[in-house]
Amino acid sequence: MLLELGHRSYDLTSRSLVMGILNRTPDSFYDRGSYWDLDAFYRRAEGLVADGADLLDVGGVKAGPGPAVTEAEEMDRVVPAIEALQARFDVPLSVDTWNASVARESYLAGAVMGNDISGFADPAYLREASEAGATVVATHIRLGPRVPDPDPHYHDVVADVSAFLVDRATSARAAGLPDARIVLDAGLDLGKTADQSLTLLRASDRLAALGWPLLLSASNKTFLGVSFGLEVGDRSEPTLAAHALGVSLGCRIVRAHDVKATRRVCDTLSAVMEAI
Repeated sequence: MLLELGHRSYDLTSRSLVMGILNRTPDSFYDRGSYWDLDAFYRRAEGLVADGADLLDVGGVKAGPGPAVTEAEEMDRVVPAIEALQARFDVPLSVDTWNASVARESYLAGAVMGNDISGFADPAYLREASEAGATVVATHIRLGPRVPDPDPHYHDVVADVSAFLVDRATSARAAGLPDARIVLDAGLDLGKTADQSLTLLRASDRLAALGWPLLLSASNKTFLGVSFGLEVGDRSEPTLAAHALGVSLGCRIVRAHDVKATRRVCDTLSAVMEAI
């Protein structure tokens, strides 16, 4: 299985990429705005790269409910940051946005991936990615970003999510994106209960079998806290366990806060898979 990120191409047969999370938000659920200051943000980026991040994911609006963020505010948060990161580091950059105009400006600034948790709700999103030669992440969500969804119901969560992702990947193909520039994400926590998220994590092999690279976004998430009674700062071990399980079942991009530990997990599993 191949993945293209800009001019780079990756064979993901046994290799998993680590995506370092960079928040340009004052209210992130994990870091609570610790990297809102630009100097702190760039130091954080430098640390993630030193720890082994294969790519960096920059987001300017948190996924959950919170104060409104205008398009102009989001642009101001992420586009200059991406431009600066592109000048400082030789790693691919992803923009975590569901706004097509923000994605377009981010591509112009140097991003090569659009990580869209809305499932391409913006009708211009795929066109912008296709024109820029960017890769996209198709994520399952039941309602939409920033919309509370406390009691989600599915006929069959794995089958329903699979059908949604195939539909979105097919739309990306129709927009002109090759399979090597389409990534799937089950959207753990996004309109799912803790049990539903765990079910999807266990079914990563079924999702990977759909035929596109599978991204795992489980790092320190609510479903781990609910499942084990842990606050955000105490979820390191469950996060690494989720990463190990996901990679063993076919996930090939792991979005992580703790890049160093996740890098070790991915490298260990890669060595095991290559030895078989």
